Amino acid sequence: MSLPPEKASELKKTIHDHLIKMDVHGKIREVLSETLKDDLGYGPHTFSEGDFLQALQRRGIIDDVMRDLQFSQQDTERSREKDFPNKSAPHVAEKNRLPLNRMDIDVARRYLHLQVLGGKAFLDHLQEPEPLPGQVCSTFRLYLHFRNQRFQSKPVPCACEPDLQEGFLLEVHRDGIGEGSRMADCTTMLSICDPVHLVLIKMDTSNETTLVSSYFLDWRSVLSAPSGRTCFSVELLGVGSESKVPAGVLTISLELYPPLVETLNVDIITTQQSLERQRSAEKERLFLVYAKQWWREFLEIRPSHQSKLVKIFAQDENGVNRPVCSYVRVLRAGRLLESPRQAARFVSLLADEKAPLVGGGAKQEQWCSLLAFVCRGKGDCEDHATLLCSLLLGFGLDAYVCVGTRAKGGPHTWVLTRGTDGSITFWESLTAHRYLHQAIDPDAPPLAPQPKPSSPYRTVGCVFNHQSFLANCQPTDAVPLCVFDLQNPSRWKAMSEEALRSVCAPGSTTSLPPIPPLCASSLEPAAASNQLELEMRFLVAEHRKDLEVATVWDDHLSYLLSSALAAYETERCTGVSCGNEEFQDAVRRAVPDGHTFKGFPIHFLHRNARRAFATCLRSQFCEEIVSCRGDHVRLAVRVRVRVYAYPENACAVWIMFACKYRSVL
Repeated sequence: MSLPPEKASELKKTIHDHLIKMDVHGKIREVLSETLKDDLGYGPHTFSEGDFLQALQRRGIIDDVMRDLQFSQQDTERSREKDFPNKSAPHVAEKNRLPLNRMDIDVARRYLHLQVLGGKAFLDHLQEPEPLPGQVCSTFRLYLHFRNQRFQSKPVPCACEPDLQEGFLLEVHRDGIGEGSRMADCTTMLSICDPVHLVLIKMDTSNETTLVSSYFLDWRSVLSAPSGRTCFSVELLGVGSESKVPAGVLTISLELYPPLVETLNVDIITTQQSLERQRSAEKERLFLVYAKQWWREFLEIRPSHQSKLVKIFAQDENGVNRPVCSYVRVLRAGRLLESPRQAARFVSLLADEKAPLVGGGAKQEQWCSLLAFVCRGKGDCEDHATLLCSLLLGFGLDAYVCVGTRAKGGPHTWVLTRGTDGSITFWESLTAHRYLHQAIDPDAPPLAPQPKPSSPYRTVGCVFNHQSFLANCQPTDAVPLCVFDLQNPSRWKAMSEEALRSVCAPGSTTSLPPIPPLCASSLEPAAASNQLELEMRFLVAEHRKDLEVATVWDDHLSYLLSSALAAYETERCTGVSCGNEEFQDAVRRAVPDGHTFKGFPIHFLHRNARRAFATCLRSQFCEEIVSCRGDHVRLAVRVRVRVYAYPENACAVWIMFACKYRSVL
């Protein structure tokens, strides 16, 4: 948009008057004389315009002028309306640019501007056809975590050279008490070894997610960039069994704001990184020596201990061996989760999926970092158990992860909490079920009453949390006979807490990924429920059309099903059944005499209507309702998507199909 000549002259005069009012010319002369005086002491030197502008910026004169030289939004809009009374496009364009000014940037803070400038060499998608406009296709999405800040990119179509172009503004803040409001200088930033964790997720056309890569970026190379900006390529590796195979390349640009007055030498940064790696490697070596000695002592207690599931190390998604205690941290969810049982419900809504394995053989072990787990939205039982244990610790419970086997066989992990009264409760992280444990006394008289085992677990080899690791050294590892008196060294052999702290405490080694915060849900439950219900109605009508049967909906009956679905979710979350009496009474009133009512509720962890409908039709009872024939048949379907209470867009989807029809003998 160009200004009329009279407006341009008026704007120039306003700026000139403002500069005179601030005595900017006097300040410029003062800075110029001081700068030239300083330069004369260092011999002949060519003083450029760039040096002069840098001196002005260092003194804060440019920031003062730009801060004071602002026109109010109302004045600007009135001026536009006067000059362009019949043109709305310039007004809209300028209005959309308003959020781009500096209102979200604190000039007293230091920021790292990370830009992803595109991807290449994603060879798994070399034959991927160019998506047509409006066509549903697989997408890539990039997730970032840096010092308690989380970001995500827009989804882009999967391709050999995906158009991943996104910018993220990361705040580089201090850690010390009372230091958070001060700008981080070069030395402070050099000591910040927290990496930028990048997680690349692929989502296919059926909304199934796959973890493509997990990468830890050391951003401190920007501290030596002369212009305060650096650009480089990052090779992303695969995960699991493909952790040594390149997945693709990202071009990344890093820039500090405000720019550094003095940059660091490259050798200083390299030396700091080398010292950190050496320190971490030495800590890990000493812990490994201690762990071997501890294991030998454990085996000397009983030869049968060799067969117990005592898990000290586990591989993450990048194939790195880490102590299992490092996967558990104290995690507080703020106001996103309100109780331990709600936390258990949230964890159970993340889908259970074992790590993919190329070819046959035993199950591949892969304990994911927390960011990779929540971004993918699914993981194995170990991922669920470590997340639930972290949340329960955040709620102040004495929680541990148990490693053992289930009654049906096969390794399994679950969570244990100890009450102040000595009670033991097992938490199944995949279902949110809770079991009160009461040990059987093998030395009791034969006729003495014994508690019946209530949990589905068969054996337990060890328990651990963020600061303790204990192996079961009782004569038997059968769960019904185990006594969870963890302070008794004759029953549980503990590792040194100091040794664990040296490699598992936050910030103890550079190989430990920092724990990210949970993010609130971005879904609207009412809108999601309505959309899924409309899709279900369409699918039911199409199915009945193929059967050459008419479809008539009863909206009142559909509405009545809501109370039943709410009761089911409340029971899953709290373990208490309520509201069924009101639902049954309402159905009796809505179904006339001589009519039959049938209902079928089902629960899902996704919002894909076609997948859900195909699953429902596998049930004979549901198929009878959807394909119901008879006199005066009325159908009802109700969908309840409960997402507002759970972070990370985890949703509990309840669908209920129902029908009523006149009974004919």
